[in-house]
Amino acid sequence: MKILFIGDVVGSPGRNMVNEYLPKLKRKYNPTFTIVNGENAASGKGITEKIYRGFLQAGAQAITLGNHTWDKRDIFEFIDDAPHLVRPANFPKDTPGKGYTLLKVNNLLLAVVNLQGRTFLPPIDCPFRKADEIIAEVKKHTPYIFVDFHAEATSEKQAMGWYLDGKVSAVVGTHTHVQTADERILPNGTAYITDVGMTGPYDGILGVEKEAVLKRFLTSLPVRFEVTSGREQLNAVLMNFDNQTGKAEDIKRIIINEDHPFFE
Repeated sequence: MKILFIGDVVGSPGRNMVNEYLPKLKRKYNPTFTIVNGENAASGKGITEKIYRGFLQAGAQAITLGNHTWDKRDIFEFIDDAPHLVRPANFPKDTPGKGYTLLKVNNLLLAVVNLQGRTFLPPIDCPFRKADEIIAEVKKHTPYIFVDFHAEATSEKQAMGWYLDGKVSAVVGTHTHVQTADERILPNGTAYITDVGMTGPYDGILGVEKEAVLKRFLTSLPVRFEVTSGREQLNAVLMNFDNQTGKAEDIKRIIINEDHPFFE
């Protein structure tokens, strides 16, 4: 089994990169499952039904979210009817949507789980205990469990990786928009990376116009952040897993931008 995961898609620049390169990546690597984090896909915050369906048409089989899940009001109109859309599972009880989904290709079944951290983010239910609950349920069906841990603190992401080592196939971090170079297979067979990175503007600051961010740092005044334009990038990871145990065999970072051209 191979899983291709594309990091936080930011605005129309990120969607452009997905539409252009996801088909090429699928031809090159032939992943069994393709997952996209789309929580910033609509103008930098949230997701719409049109964008959700666009990711599916581009070749994604699941779309994970994060702390901007509710930023576009129309999500309440379609999230319960979107089987491939996964919001953080540790949102409070009775929150619309679902925290994991099961994907099937041929005889392979993959559980895609979304969790959100609590350090420097809104206080919600414990992601560690929620992970235990979900794993106990999905292990009845499949050894393949993929976790998108949407969190701010590096320490919390590393803690989740070690906590779930051997319990799941992969723990990949999202949210901070900068790809980390710490991809590894943990001792008990879980693929891990602190942050997959961002798919969107290459010359902004976390996808936002540089001038606005610099003004905020220099003046401490309120500033409206807008997704910037210009050069674009795609950040992703490709992972391979044992067909019997669900344990990871390899994890590889993917970077596509003007300084790292893509070759088919």
